[in-house]
Amino acid sequence: MAGFFYQLGRLAGPKLRKANWFFRSLTGTEAEAIAAEYQAGRDLARAIAQEMEVDSDPSVAQLLQEVGTRLAGRVKNRHRKFAFQSLQSSESNAFALPGGFVWVTRPLVELCERNPDEIAFILGHEMAHVIRKHAMDRMMTNSVLDAAIRAVPVGGLMRSQIGGIVRQLLEQRYSQDQELDADQLGVRLARAADFRADAAVQLLDRLKRRSGEVPGIGEYFSSHPPFDLRIARVRQFLNQ
Repeated sequence: MAGFFYQLGRLAGPKLRKANWFFRSLTGTEAEAIAAEYQAGRDLARAIAQEMEVDSDPSVAQLLQEVGTRLAGRVKNRHRKFAFQSLQSSESNAFALPGGFVWVTRPLVELCERNPDEIAFILGHEMAHVIRKHAMDRMMTNSVLDAAIRAVPVGGLMRSQIGGIVRQLLEQRYSQDQELDADQLGVRLARAADFRADAAVQLLDRLKRRSGEVPGIGEYFSSHPPFDLRIARVRQFLNQ
């Protein structure tokens, strides 16, 4: 194999461009765009699952599936599909791939204390990035994939290198406006699915208090708006 991200580039690049074209053309339908985006995201998700350590705890998988299914049931666009999976990692993190593939690391699940209401906010936030097309735009607006491909050494990647290059692949951050938008839509989805929407404030406050002591929180949330602003905006939305 020429390299993990070389294959990602070959698999996902044309499909992402096709989906992007559908989204922006006058002839391609939204359903076609979502289908093309899903195919590209599925290929990326399969490669990540093969190369990174997927969480083997069935109770975590069941928790994410149950919460995610309830949230997905409240998404208005029925063409959208979502899949939820946990990764073993030393860091607290979550991300969404184009097509609706949402990944959460075990430490972040534990920081949520396996509370379904808090998990609903995490998953809803990442789903919002897909629904609002933030995830798609992030993959298409610059040469992140090309940079990842160029970083592959001759002979392919060792497992120890995958995490760093996945981080490179996803290092193009969302804008703060996109993050605040995802917070609001995530809370809206959680409330529509009969989760406690105010659990978002509870979780954000805990993350703020523990950001200096838990690996990954400071780095992961460094590009997000300040916790105080996110909490204030969520409270403002809940009081409307």
